[in-house]
Amino acid sequence: MKFAVLDFETTGTQSVGEIIQVGLAIIEEDRSISRVYGSFVKPGAPIPPFITGLTGITDSDVADAPELDEMMMELVPLLDDVVLVGHNVAFDFHFLQNALDRCGYLPFQGRILDTIDFLKICFPSLTTYQLGAVSSHFGITHERPHQADSDALATALVLLQCLEELYSLPLLTIQRLSELFAAEDSDLGWYFDGLLREREMETFQPESDLTFYRQLALKVGDWTELEPPRDQHGANPLHSLSFSDYMDEIRQRLKDKLPHYESREAQDIMFNEVITALSEDKHLLIEAGTGTGKSLGYLLPAIYQSVRSEQKVMVSTHTINLQDQLRERDIPLLTEVVPFPFKAAIFKGRGHYLCLRKFEHKINKRDFTSPREDAIIAAQMIVWLTQSESGDDEELNLGGRGGDFWETVASDTDSCLGRACPWFRKCYYHRAKHEAGIADVVITNHSKLFADVKAGHQLLPAYEHLVIDEAHHLEDVAGKHLGMHMKHFTVSHTLGRLYKDSRNGQLPALRQILQTSGSEQASEWSVIIDRLYPDLLTVKETWDVLSEKLYTLLPERSDAAAGEAGQLVLRLQPGSKPKDWEELAALENTMHLSLSEVIRKGEKMLSEMREQDGQSSADSLVTDLGGLFKDLGAIREQVRFFMNLNDVNVVYWLEASTNYRSKSLQLYAVPVDVSAQLKELFFDKKNSIVLTSATLSVDKSFQFMIDNLGLGEAAEQGRLMTSLLPSPFKYREQALLVIPRDFPSVKGSIGDARFVDTLVQSLAEAAVITRGRMLVLFTSYRMLRQVYDPLKEALASQDISVLGQGVEGGSRSKLIRRFQDSNASVLLGTSSFWEGVDIPGDALTCLAIVRLPFQPPNHPLAEAKAELLQAQKKNPFMKLSVPQAVIRFKQGFGRLVRTAQDRGIVIVYDTRVIESYYGKYFLYSLPGPKMEHMKTEQMVPRIAEWLEEGGK
Repeated sequence: MKFAVLDFETTGTQSVGEIIQVGLAIIEEDRSISRVYGSFVKPGAPIPPFITGLTGITDSDVADAPELDEMMMELVPLLDDVVLVGHNVAFDFHFLQNALDRCGYLPFQGRILDTIDFLKICFPSLTTYQLGAVSSHFGITHERPHQADSDALATALVLLQCLEELYSLPLLTIQRLSELFAAEDSDLGWYFDGLLREREMETFQPESDLTFYRQLALKVGDWTELEPPRDQHGANPLHSLSFSDYMDEIRQRLKDKLPHYESREAQDIMFNEVITALSEDKHLLIEAGTGTGKSLGYLLPAIYQSVRSEQKVMVSTHTINLQDQLRERDIPLLTEVVPFPFKAAIFKGRGHYLCLRKFEHKINKRDFTSPREDAIIAAQMIVWLTQSESGDDEELNLGGRGGDFWETVASDTDSCLGRACPWFRKCYYHRAKHEAGIADVVITNHSKLFADVKAGHQLLPAYEHLVIDEAHHLEDVAGKHLGMHMKHFTVSHTLGRLYKDSRNGQLPALRQILQTSGSEQASEWSVIIDRLYPDLLTVKETWDVLSEKLYTLLPERSDAAAGEAGQLVLRLQPGSKPKDWEELAALENTMHLSLSEVIRKGEKMLSEMREQDGQSSADSLVTDLGGLFKDLGAIREQVRFFMNLNDVNVVYWLEASTNYRSKSLQLYAVPVDVSAQLKELFFDKKNSIVLTSATLSVDKSFQFMIDNLGLGEAAEQGRLMTSLLPSPFKYREQALLVIPRDFPSVKGSIGDARFVDTLVQSLAEAAVITRGRMLVLFTSYRMLRQVYDPLKEALASQDISVLGQGVEGGSRSKLIRRFQDSNASVLLGTSSFWEGVDIPGDALTCLAIVRLPFQPPNHPLAEAKAELLQAQKKNPFMKLSVPQAVIRFKQGFGRLVRTAQDRGIVIVYDTRVIESYYGKYFLYSLPGPKMEHMKTEQMVPRIAEWLEEGGK
């Protein structure tokens, strides 16, 4: 098999565009690269500046280049009897066929393969399949990205990496891959068929320590064999070791391991505060700014406390990201520096783990919705099973339809066969649960923490000591979990999985099995299934009508009220239901009755099936259907709870987006005040809870958090410690905060022409001085869009690119990666960029805050909280809006200085920080940067001067 790896640079997209450069790398049968061919091509039109910016190819480069037909005379002989390969090959193939046609050659008839498919299958955990990033991941020197010969060579080297990986996989895995693609007549199928035949001829197969079970090759063995970290009968390693001796030993080991390690005052204080709280059964609020090293700050005391007292310590984070960072970065370090064996386990929500039974069933039955895409996702997973120890979906880069596919193979309670499952000892979820059971410290997330409380503490191992990281999110998460939140899609999706049409869905699948069995009971059950269909259709139609009618209640939109583009919001109040609500309630009643009928008949039938043995082929279907009927029960109760609108302590509201109309409808019912529930569920029940975050205090006081989280009583009883750690950074030298005092102000979420023009001009000037490397935070998506185009235009001549959240497409992490990789760019972000974004070093030099991050006061939850405060004769603006905004402002400010070497500038364009009576709370809450205000025109010279001072 000889490969020709092709890459074109062109002036535009597939339909219109000319080739300006070609690159071709030939890979011989022995997998050596025998030749790299490259040539510029003269196009019939000038090269657009955008393409020159991307590729570095200018009009002068191609002025004397060969014409298309000259180049093709050289290229065509190289394509004889080869397999054509490209990175996203459809693009290059289209241009090739066009060029062959224009120059009078026959079309290319050979096989075509795409390196993106190979990368997905061979390396399912890569975070991106972009050529530059993949090359650097494999250590391939890719000197001139977006130049055809360099791209072709890099792609050829990437292909060779993939082939090498395929040859190291066990034969069983190759057989499964070959089966997956055999069903469709594709070039990928042809390749895997050939690979399988070649591998079957070999006498020696690669040695591996994999487990082979039921035709799958797995990295994991039986979890029942996992041992606890220490011998149960041995002496406790901390029996006579005080905390300070333990820490001395660890500091010494840290110094040996990390030459740059030095004790930090703030971190040392944190070690002591946390161990005091844990060992004396107190609660602790501790604010630890960036650079404190707070993960170690709570993990080291948690390990000591847990091992010494032989009681688990639970650690909860807000984001899965932080959970993964602890697993990949902090725990491996601790394993090396803690002077005795201990175990820290990660335990996520059940839906993050793969259910091997469902996956086996899906690939054996080829139960695919879109055959080509699903086959590639299944192939990724088959290879991933030979690499993964956790079976956690965060390790996979599924993209596209991957999310839908995952839902059908994820572990869940209702469809779990438990010990009866043939996969039980290999099960990833039970492995994680068992690991959490034997661990000293268990790391979970806020969502799972609340799911556990709602499930009567059935999900997590028992614990008395809890550390909550990113604790400023606790109240929000509590509201979501202690209330209800349901999407239109959840209902239609569940109904669709039960019954899409007479051929698709779990019920039709069961009916097919019953028909082949021929027993009398089977035909009775088939009749029951047939009778369920009309009821299910009634439920679906009623739900669609109800959603449509609820959607029409939403107000027509005049301005961008809540959050992002096209978002509609309506609060429903128990006391004043909208007119015609009876009509909606009648629809809900119809839906409720039909659902009850379906659930009653369905569950009765399933329990009869369970009693009768020998239904083996239907077993897993019966289990999955049981789960779906339980989901229907939950839907029935939730819709009723929402439509009753009768709890005055709950805020009810609807959300939808104008793009997808009633299909995007979401119902929310959230308790107005969760402090009483948090107190009752956590602070009264647990011995000690440590809450930490970079932003817990407002104007150096913790009162806002104490009130909102229900810690008032603990404070009165002397059970609450608070600690504001000093910052490890020298903010006066590292950060300059500038406020242009004559800047125009803004009303609402949209700026007038004068405001936008002044802002664009000022941002452009600042961006030139800081050479891009600037993050601009907006509070409204509409204002971001107002600024995006004019700013892009203003900076185009300076070679500074502008990236806009929601304008560019792509996820937050992709945008951040693009920002970090480009040498000069300005990134515009809204709400989600205010926190959790970590861009250390030179990539970020300037942070611009356009408006103070007040939440829209008309959001239903904010409104209801304000009403509650007013009823208590408190000022909602000072008690709620300002503290919330200060915390977000501090989060935003925290993006700038990430290490002791970082220097940077913050520009606050909102003059309220110096004009209003509450502005001081914002400025006083910051960790002491140098602050100056001046006229707008003096700002850029001052920034230039300050940056130069730092360069000395």
